[in-house]
Amino acid sequence: MLKTNGLTLHYGGSQILHGVDIEARTGEVTCLMGTNGVGKTSLLKAISGSHPRSGGGIELDGAALGRLSAQAMARRGVGYVPQGRMIFPLLSVRENLETGFACLPRSERFVPDEIHELFPVLKEMAQRRGGDLSGGQQQQLAIARAMIARPKLLLLDEPTEGIQPSIIRQIGRVIAHLRDQGRMAILLVEQYFDFAHDLADRFYVMERGRITLSGTKAELPKDRLIRAVSV
Repeated sequence: MLKTNGLTLHYGGSQILHGVDIEARTGEVTCLMGTNGVGKTSLLKAISGSHPRSGGGIELDGAALGRLSAQAMARRGVGYVPQGRMIFPLLSVRENLETGFACLPRSERFVPDEIHELFPVLKEMAQRRGGDLSGGQQQQLAIARAMIARPKLLLLDEPTEGIQPSIIRQIGRVIAHLRDQGRMAILLVEQYFDFAHDLADRFYVMERGRITLSGTKAELPKDRLIRAVSV
């Protein structure tokens, strides 16, 4: 579903990504790991179109893409759940979900029942303002909002950050459910090692803007991964 080739990215004069090659396959969770500040979020921004890449290529579902905007990438089927959630605090839960309609034809602008089945609290709190929700509830809302557009590729940036354990478990079940449906590829950035290791089918470890280790769960022993992400 996703393939990057020699991806580079700059912020002003600073180069953040150095020739990044990764793949994410439909029906799998691909986990990008590494310590803070190594470029994981920047890679998701480059893929989602939130920040223009400097060089290299992106293929989505076999098609090479130019330097497209975030809006254009969303229309191509890329769903992005950013670090920090970035929901609209003054809009209701329902209105936050409906912002995902912008990528859809009019005939598909509805909230699927699956959203409320996976996140029942969002149905209960449909009229509450987004800013009144707890951190865990906001994270559920952010994931649900991305799902509204029926993405082919779902990018998740630190979904467990600052979340209570019960919600972490629920989010894990949702990610596993989406993976097992076999309709999308999931690229997960996560520092909670056990959460990531339980869900992921393949791993990429990043250091200073470069991929330093990659492989499937079967190819990479757990202790080797732990050492790699602790550098």
